[in-house]
Amino acid sequence: MFGCKCLCWNNLTEFPPLKQPQTFSLPASLPHWPSGQGFASGRINLGDLEVAEITSFELIWRYVSPRDKNKSVSFYRPDNLPNSFHCLGHYCQPDSHLLRGFVLVARDIVKSALAKPLDYTLVWSSNDLSEDEPKSEGCAYFWLPKPPRGYKPVGFLVTTSPTKPDLDQVRCVRADLTDKCEARRVIITALSDSLRVPLFIWKTRPSDRGMSGKGVSAGTFFCRTPLMISAEEMEEEEEDRLCNNIACLKNLDPSLHAMPNLDQIHALVQHYGPRVFFHPDEVYLPSSVSWFFKNGAVLCSSDNQEPVDENGSNLPHGGANDKQFWIDLPNNDEQRNKFLKRGDLESAKLYVHVKPAFGGTFTDLVFWIFCPFNGPATLKLGLMNLSLAKTGQHVCDWEHFTLRISNFSGELHAVYFSQHSGGEWVEAQDLEFVDGSNKAVVYSSKHGHASFARSGMYLQGSDLLGIGIRNDTARSDLFVDSCSKYEVVAAEYLGGAVVEPPWLGYMREWGPKIVYGSRTEIERLNERLPWRLRCWVDAVLRKLPVELSGEEGPTGPKEKNNWFGDERW
Repeated sequence: MFGCKCLCWNNLTEFPPLKQPQTFSLPASLPHWPSGQGFASGRINLGDLEVAEITSFELIWRYVSPRDKNKSVSFYRPDNLPNSFHCLGHYCQPDSHLLRGFVLVARDIVKSALAKPLDYTLVWSSNDLSEDEPKSEGCAYFWLPKPPRGYKPVGFLVTTSPTKPDLDQVRCVRADLTDKCEARRVIITALSDSLRVPLFIWKTRPSDRGMSGKGVSAGTFFCRTPLMISAEEMEEEEEDRLCNNIACLKNLDPSLHAMPNLDQIHALVQHYGPRVFFHPDEVYLPSSVSWFFKNGAVLCSSDNQEPVDENGSNLPHGGANDKQFWIDLPNNDEQRNKFLKRGDLESAKLYVHVKPAFGGTFTDLVFWIFCPFNGPATLKLGLMNLSLAKTGQHVCDWEHFTLRISNFSGELHAVYFSQHSGGEWVEAQDLEFVDGSNKAVVYSSKHGHASFARSGMYLQGSDLLGIGIRNDTARSDLFVDSCSKYEVVAAEYLGGAVVEPPWLGYMREWGPKIVYGSRTEIERLNERLPWRLRCWVDAVLRKLPVELSGEEGPTGPKEKNNWFGDERW
């Protein structure tokens, strides 16, 4: 029982009866995807297990925060399971969003893959189990399945009765078919009404992620009380704790049969490819890589310069970044230099890298965009905006955004917006779409080309103080439709089906290493400010990434850690 006394939430009894929430659907219907092996077939073979994605749910219980009646979370059981498939755990999500999530259900291909639990452990209750207390509509009980030896639970069950769930309601998974998972992002911290003891409820994600990762998200949540957290775990990062009581699944089928084939990839890009808007005042626009090479880019070393071939065939290929080569603008032709910096929107295209995610149960379409130049930054100091002469500018800029698509259905799940040294996942229901389509809108920030889901001003620094580097985005007539202007440059899981362009294997810098002395530039501006404001500005700017100082030339897509790994989130 984890040493936890059952507590009572004074919750929901004063609220109207529970109603099934509204669900979210993409703006347009999905097309019929080209034929293939297992993509969008509804089920995926993980080796000894077959899993299906359930997106229809039955509402069990809703928790409403006593501190904020607008903050609530609902708990669901999967509904309409296919014959012979079994529940692995329940689902929850905040009520601030339309219902749109998934849990996986499973059936065993090999008989020993799944097993009923031996019993349940009561993790938490909204009722203290007193016999003389009348049962309330607001009561809920959280149960952790007790697995047989050699098996692991994948999720929790929630009931509105103090009676333990039937052992047939859930299955545990054989341990070798599971992988470690992490608690990532607290969904809500619920407080008991009497002792105010918190129950932490998290989303989960596999620990083993990236292109070669075998971890499969089951879509279930993780929860525990402070009494369940060890001293060692208290020292871990709050956002990345291992879920020691439950596991995620593992894909042991090396064929990745649910990944899309080349025809399906093109269909996905043409159906979902976002429209990328550039700021109306953007000077440094994108171009194709071949346009940049053809119009004067040079390959430099310590003792030599030579023009780059149009397809990059004379660039050093493979190996590590040994700092011996870099790409630069021609330094003997100022007019050509300025021309190249401005890019060429007409030739611009998105370069698409296709890779497995979550053990091949999702497909990541990573859209890379190339700009010949990254412009200088604008510093915001409260109501003042100061254009910096050189801070943030550098030759060549590679930015990206990623579409994550379910291999069960072919439906868009979320989009990752890369923003300098980090980024964020935005769920499909929070995206802006091109009218009448499932094509998301991506806003590229002025000069810096970071990606955002909405137009506006985003501050890289302190929103509270209003101090930092501005990222301005807006709609304009300057845009690229990636659904038509794209090139698939890599899909390693397809073997040799996609021929990578020569420039993709260039692992050195796409720009010279230059130290602009931008800290000196900012310090010079800082000296003009009142003393108290100087301290705040200095504290904020010290936390900004070093690339704003132009201290190192940018590298190409294949040198980024998210090429083989997961996005930073």
